[in-house]
Amino acid sequence: MQTVSKKVTFTILSMSLLTVMAGAAIAPALGIIREHFSDAPQLLIQLIVSIPALTIIITNLFFMSISRKMRTRSIALTGLLLYVVAGAGCFFTNNIFALLLLRALLGVSVGLIMPLSTGLLAYYFPPEEQARLMGLSASMNQFGDVIATLLAGLLATIEWRYAFLVYLLGLISVILVVLYLPNEQLHSENKRGKAFEPRQLLKFHPSVIGMLLLMTIFFVFPTNFAITARHSGLDVKSVTLIMVGLDVVAAIVGLIFGQLMHAFRRGLKYFAPVMFLIGYVCYVISGASWLIVGSCFIGFANGVGVPYLNTIASIKGGKNSATTVMPLLSAALYLGQFISPLLVGPLSRGIFGPEDIAGPYKIAIGLSLIFMVQVFCTRHFQSLPPE
Repeated sequence: MQTVSKKVTFTILSMSLLTVMAGAAIAPALGIIREHFSDAPQLLIQLIVSIPALTIIITNLFFMSISRKMRTRSIALTGLLLYVVAGAGCFFTNNIFALLLLRALLGVSVGLIMPLSTGLLAYYFPPEEQARLMGLSASMNQFGDVIATLLAGLLATIEWRYAFLVYLLGLISVILVVLYLPNEQLHSENKRGKAFEPRQLLKFHPSVIGMLLLMTIFFVFPTNFAITARHSGLDVKSVTLIMVGLDVVAAIVGLIFGQLMHAFRRGLKYFAPVMFLIGYVCYVISGASWLIVGSCFIGFANGVGVPYLNTIASIKGGKNSATTVMPLLSAALYLGQFISPLLVGPLSRGIFGPEDIAGPYKIAIGLSLIFMVQVFCTRHFQSLPPE
């Protein structure tokens, strides 16, 4: 196993800081954007948030083919430069359709960056180090969310366009990639790889389905929490602090994920569904204090679930993880984000009625139970090899 410098490791982890910002960066400014484009259909405003997820998924499905034609540094630089141009480029437009085009291109950029941000950890590091590094990657992702939410919210107080300048943070990774990232040729062991191979999905289905369920359950929180919290008497400042606090909890869990994996090696697979279940039960109980407790459990679930699924998938995928399982996990992650409100909202209204504001959380409880069953049924596939 080749020795990897700390500069290379930090360069790879810096890309994890950026990926979550595709949607999170403009969330604080969305209300102002809606007011500015008041004549535009509501669907177009919603697409500002959701369209990057669609293009991320499409790009991920073609990542294997892209990796056969381009080396890692070229892929990373292409993705990062497009990230900066498409993200910050929204600052210069006042046209809703141009804005949507740039947001779609931003999704393409994240589709190129995200498989590398986790897959290169599997490429460069042995299995015994991957749990710690996947935890750090997830932690960087959560810290990116915190930074994006706070910074974009501050910039949006100037004007809505300024929120998009947060994407200039990608320039830091551009510099690091130019200076330190080796220009490897990934997927060299399978020159005939296709854009998408169904057999890869069959091989890694426990992790892919697990990631889809995890993100579908988690995104019940950001799409419904503000409404529930306001109903419980919390002001906007308190709501923001709780949402940021959840990301901080998830980030801290990511930092200690290596130790958690060592201490709870056999049982860690159940942590995410159980924590989600407890968290959303707290939300159903309602009350300000229960909302805070529930948010801590949900932050813990997200903080442990993502690196766990990435770790077991990377170990099973080996050095080719960046071009096989990681694009599938990335696609599943963003697909879960995209379908969560489309699935949970209608189910809640259909089963519990439109007046039950806790209805989405009750659906999340049911999905958490399904997640627990999925983990149990695939427990032999989702276990790490013995130490």
